[in-house]
Amino acid sequence: MCAVTYRKVDVDGVGVFYREAGPKEAPTLLLLHGFPTAGHMFRDLIPQLADRFRLVAPDLPGFGQSDMPARSAFNYTFENIANVIDRFVEVTGLHRFAIYVFDYGAPVGFRLAVRHPDRLTAIISQNGNAYEEGLSEGWNPVRTYWQEPSPTNREVLRSFLAPETTRWQYTHGVPDVTAISPDGYSLDNFYLARAGADEIQLDLLGDYKSNVALYPTFQNYFRTHKPRFLAVWGKNDPFFLPRGAEAFKRDIPGAMIDFFETGHFALETHAKEIAAKIRDFFAL
Repeated sequence: MCAVTYRKVDVDGVGVFYREAGPKEAPTLLLLHGFPTAGHMFRDLIPQLADRFRLVAPDLPGFGQSDMPARSAFNYTFENIANVIDRFVEVTGLHRFAIYVFDYGAPVGFRLAVRHPDRLTAIISQNGNAYEEGLSEGWNPVRTYWQEPSPTNREVLRSFLAPETTRWQYTHGVPDVTAISPDGYSLDNFYLARAGADEIQLDLLGDYKSNVALYPTFQNYFRTHKPRFLAVWGKNDPFFLPRGAEAFKRDIPGAMIDFFETGHFALETHAKEIAAKIRDFFAL
């Protein structure tokens, strides 16, 4: 049986909600979610690993059950989100840990790795990109906004926040869409519908260019420190291409790369298989 606990901790004035499972003394995995979801995306993975690992899955600021400060009080950039998670790690007493990063969680986790290479034991990336060739043409409307952050170009990005888009992100590239539970995307859409959430998410889409600008820094970290690395990638992801997963091997020749016949939210269909890969990875 897997006992999951749910807590909220004050991180310098921002309440960060997190779920946790597994023995306190076990090797720790910090699970960092992406857009537009929250820590509940790990609900199927956690029970698969809790006998072997301590798993800690925070909701990023502005997501899930974590605080969503007003934009006037909190500047929604990936750097600031990484600052909060950096402090969250300290407040919760995580001294040495591996990171499991997905989507938005990747640039957050990679920032932590660059800042504190001594704290990281390994990196697991589920469609968490760090290379230009990993970005598909699906990013073109966002790139247009980066180049010209006009109100018109910002308005175009609202389609990324539509309920049908969230559902599409879950089902695109999945051979059998009946395998996709509506729980995940329904909860994501609930959080996206909160007052003010739309502008926060548009801010973050605009700031994603800061992550691309840091790709050379992340790659230098990979080359210099060569962390133990596992990619578990939904190969039909419409946003982060398989080439982005393969690119990690340029800087980390020993990286292990595994592809699954599914889409962006690979855990929705392959949690058991991904958990097995993680167990094998840490058994080496």
